[in-house]
Amino acid sequence: MEPENLTLDRYVLAQARRPEPTVTFVPTASGDADSYIVRFYTAFAGLPCRPSHLPLFRRTPDLRAYVLTQDVIYVGGGNTKSMLAVWHAWGLPALLQEAWASGIILAGISAGAICWFEQGVTDSFAGALRPLPCLGFLPGSCCPHYDGDAARRPTYHQLLHTDEIAAGFAIDDGAAIHFVDTDVHRVVASRRGATAYRVQMRNGAVQEEPLPVDDRAAW
Repeated sequence: MEPENLTLDRYVLAQARRPEPTVTFVPTASGDADSYIVRFYTAFAGLPCRPSHLPLFRRTPDLRAYVLTQDVIYVGGGNTKSMLAVWHAWGLPALLQEAWASGIILAGISAGAICWFEQGVTDSFAGALRPLPCLGFLPGSCCPHYDGDAARRPTYHQLLHTDEIAAGFAIDDGAAIHFVDTDVHRVVASRRGATAYRVQMRNGAVQEEPLPVDDRAAW
């Protein structure tokens, strides 16, 4: 999302189990858009890793053999609902859960961030933002682009008020939440002022709890 600032990408790679990890980009949410795949390779070619991408709209490799040999699985943004439908058709969710259990890092942006939760706030549909059932690896809901899209914050609050979505997390552009198992380990950011929030209903009102950003690490 920030071609000139790869702070969060470096952070993701630093969590892998070896110094030059294999990292695969999963561009399903964009329909495997060539321009998005090129952006990934352009960014990651300059980082200490071995990049590749997983096609699901062209000739698709043996998924289990491919997925379980990666160190990092990095999911791109786009249409989350369509992405999940394609994933289910290929049996990918079970493989991703197996990958996670084996210590492979699961990461992503936008659609690639909300997909891991029970629910996400999505713009997959024309018109208003909506809640969407997701993979459920992480409990609760997730709303990305919290400071980058003017409609996100009021929509998330409204969905919580009407009990259409569970309590969860909101993430500013330029911020990332690092989970270990299902627990928040830390929040990191690529720019000053970006953060994430724990968001829930309390006493009939929406409560936002800013999560402290870990400034100690020079990612």
